[in-house]
Amino acid sequence: MLFPTITFAAFFAVVLPLSWLLMPRPARWKPFILGASYVFYGSWDWRFCGLLAAATLVNWVAGSAIGRTRADHPRLAKLVLATAVVADLTILGWFKYFGFFAESLHRLLGAIGLPANVPLVEVLLPIGISFFLFQAISYVVDVNRGTVAPAKPIDFAVYLSFFPHLVAGPIVRASEFIPQLATPRDPRQVDLGRGMYLVLVGLVKKVVVASYLGWAIVDPVYAAPGQASALDALVATYAFAVQIYADFSGYTDIAIGVALLLGFKFPQNFDAPYTAVSVRDFWHRWHMTLSRWLRDYLYVPLGGNRRGELGTSVNLVITMLLGGLWHGAAWNFVAWGGLHGAGLVFEHRRGTPADAAALPAARRWLGRLVTFNFVCLAWVFFRAGSVADALELLSRLFVAWRVPTLVTGTVLVVILVGLLPQFVLTPGRVEGIQAGLARLAPVPLALTAALALVATDAVHDVLVDLPVDPFIYFRF
Repeated sequence: MLFPTITFAAFFAVVLPLSWLLMPRPARWKPFILGASYVFYGSWDWRFCGLLAAATLVNWVAGSAIGRTRADHPRLAKLVLATAVVADLTILGWFKYFGFFAESLHRLLGAIGLPANVPLVEVLLPIGISFFLFQAISYVVDVNRGTVAPAKPIDFAVYLSFFPHLVAGPIVRASEFIPQLATPRDPRQVDLGRGMYLVLVGLVKKVVVASYLGWAIVDPVYAAPGQASALDALVATYAFAVQIYADFSGYTDIAIGVALLLGFKFPQNFDAPYTAVSVRDFWHRWHMTLSRWLRDYLYVPLGGNRRGELGTSVNLVITMLLGGLWHGAAWNFVAWGGLHGAGLVFEHRRGTPADAAALPAARRWLGRLVTFNFVCLAWVFFRAGSVADALELLSRLFVAWRVPTLVTGTVLVVILVGLLPQFVLTPGRVEGIQAGLARLAPVPLALTAALALVATDAVHDVLVDLPVDPFIYFRF
């Protein structure tokens, strides 16, 4: 059930008014929203609802056991924690990585002349599995750290399955969501202006910008990298940087907006990432909830920056390599993570400031230029089907100087449309637009939203002669 579809619109048209009706009575609202979330998740494949329910039960039981034992029996609490984390990672490893490691081992054994009797099993990947398991891991770890109290069963079930963030984030921590369940929601306090703004902006990003760039240049170039001209390859590189930002931040905008309409606040997940002045600054702005998760639950437990220069560098590289592997079970994602790890190590050794305000204006813009191009270079490995395809595409930049076939004025304009708002839409301007929407009465607000949706759909139909694709991050 994709957000920008009639199916989701019909689903949400039923869920929203019923949610508002039940908000003042949490004992009724919680089972209702839990059921609605399972309907949402089951629309892809109902069989995986059992996996979500099992993850919920295992981690709630573990969290409750840790909460009862951590003060008097800390070793037992750590044992329960380790068991829960291993169970979560085992589930994730089986569904997401078994085929990758089995195939890699098969090729390695074949390359050195040993019998390759490794079972190659094709495992269907449950949508959103990384997101809800990462949330489950953060919950049990935080209970053990004492930063979160064990939740009631219904509260934890709602937290893990809440449909706005279920399949592609943002990665919401229990401390950010469960306390909001403690008091009844008031439908009169729903932030309609901000919620509608985020939903509409997210739809434009996905339905217009991301869909068009994918259809017009990114997909054709990456489908046959050896046939691209130098200019096609160059523009496709920048186009994919804009496409993945518009696609993922568009999903996040819709998710946060839908949650707001249901009365709940999610953490911010993007903050103009292509204005970053360094790789470190980029990761403070891109997929911020994942960046903080990797920092708090991987980098810091590894030792963080407490083990000297060499230890810090090793921890940075390991964190980014595993972050790359989290995005996809393929060596090109490992290469992407490795590039970012190397960039972070280089900046750490040089002492590069992460904050743009700490730099003079000239260095700030130079940092943005260098960082943006480095990030775009790394995106080539992220998007390519393999490391070989990525290197093939990059080689075209130097050897295929002929007339481009895919670069058009419209492509260049859409790339600029996807980039410029990050530089010109200041928080104050965004808040002004949201406040203007909030001042509208419900009927004019609904009409404005309807007209915006119709216009978005019309522009998509003019630019792209295909249905809207699933969000890129659904497969992670």
